[in-house]
Amino acid sequence: MSEHRTPFSASACSPIVAELLVPPRLAPLGPGSPNRAIEARLRSLTPADLFAPRRIIDADMAAACLAGLWLYHDFLDEAHTISQSIDTTSGSYWHGLMHRREPDFANSKYWVRRVGAHPIFGELAKDATERGYLSKGMKWDPFAFVDYCERYLNSGGPEEEVCRKVQGVEWELLFGYCFRQAREG
Repeated sequence: MSEHRTPFSASACSPIVAELLVPPRLAPLGPGSPNRAIEARLRSLTPADLFAPRRIIDADMAAACLAGLWLYHDFLDEAHTISQSIDTTSGSYWHGLMHRREPDFANSKYWVRRVGAHPIFGELAKDATERGYLSKGMKWDPFAFVDYCERYLNSGGPEEEVCRKVQGVEWELLFGYCFRQAREG
């Protein structure tokens, strides 16, 4: 991963999160196919389950984590329902990611516009640079990334692979941020 941060570790989150992210995967740029094998497990979860035994101190951030897990497993409708109900910058970010995967690029940009400058953007720019998406020193531009994903969706080329890798890091950074903000301690 990145030299700037500790690589994402699902096991550092909670045992349930670790269980839900096995095996690790690189999500498609498009909607993908919902992982029906995990659906019943996801439906049975509450945000509190993701954080036990710690207490949730930010319910919106905990719900954002649940939206992220649904998105990770390609359940776009469920991710949409949850993220749409979270009136925060992180909720809008998850909402925008879901629409980018849908793909509904104009709607993705609408939700990204509501995000403004998210705390993960600086780290995301560094990681995107390491993966060949940005030139060194460039800032993260979520609108440009939506356009890049639209351009290379289903291209099968190296640019699509770069998009998928950057999208994966984006998911990890956003999920990690939301998880840390949601829990006590």
